[in-house]
Amino acid sequence: MTAPLSSASSSTFAGPRLLADVGGTNARFALETAPGTIVLVHVLACAAYPTLAAALQAYLALPDVAAAAAGQGIRHGAIAIANPVTGDLVRMTNHHWEFSIEALRRECGFEVLAVVNDFTALARSLPLLSDAQKLQVGGGAPLAGAPLGLIGAGTGLGVSGLIPSAAGWTALLSEGGHVSFPPMDETEIAILRFAWREFEHVSAERLLSGVGIELIYRALAEQRGEADEALPAPEIARRALAGECALCDAVIEAFCTMLGTIAGNLGVTLGAQGGIYIGGGIVPRLGERFARSGFRARFEAKGRFRAYLAAVPTFVITAEYPAFLGVSAILAERLAAA
Repeated sequence: MTAPLSSASSSTFAGPRLLADVGGTNARFALETAPGTIVLVHVLACAAYPTLAAALQAYLALPDVAAAAAGQGIRHGAIAIANPVTGDLVRMTNHHWEFSIEALRRECGFEVLAVVNDFTALARSLPLLSDAQKLQVGGGAPLAGAPLGLIGAGTGLGVSGLIPSAAGWTALLSEGGHVSFPPMDETEIAILRFAWREFEHVSAERLLSGVGIELIYRALAEQRGEADEALPAPEIARRALAGECALCDAVIEAFCTMLGTIAGNLGVTLGAQGGIYIGGGIVPRLGERFARSGFRARFEAKGRFRAYLAAVPTFVITAEYPAFLGVSAILAERLAAA
């Protein structure tokens, strides 16, 4: 992968830099060998390794990676991780890995190791995305100099924002995926009541995630009096996109529409007239089905603020590994300030 980055990444390189994007299911690793040149992307299954250090060292030991670092070493690294990062100790919410950032730095031989929340990194990437790396779904032109919002469903539901200032962009350290889920019609009230049987608190993430799609499926199957085949989320999406299952299509429609509610809430909360960006592992795979869903209508359905949100553009991030752009910029800024 080769991608253009901002001038923040133009600080002097002293050998390749390690970049990582660690989710609850997969850990993605790459090397940045020059400003904006990101290569040797490998995706490792988190479940295959006992610790993040083991996965990272397995990546560094791959023949092509070792060859690229030969004679130079890798002195600097940056990791985006699907978890709050509030101190030295990181315990993942959707996986069993936990680690000390300082101990990981020493164990892997880095001089500088930056570890940030994955949606902080993804938010930092937003101004760096080219037109070919995003797809607009509704709304007008982004307002220059305005905040940007970010939401993305995958293993969990990530939320962040990017706030402009004279000194540059500031990414928000948000856990907005854990806000309480707000039903907006009778179907969603029924889904919420179904979810309450399993969870005392039903957050947005409980429904707007991979396991959330499965929960919506079970709820709608019961509501419609149809058989619950215990389908996993990828199969639900596959059947919906193939037009093979009306129930599965209803699940995806409900998912997209409910995502519109949360994205619209984020838009008015941040005043995100620069646009709302949608990442994560689910929506980009839905393609045209997402574009024709009820997402955009629900996004704008804010009563007196309908016209306000109608002007706010929404973008689906189509770049394959956008978080690498963000962690690269964050690492470059940290090294420049050192």
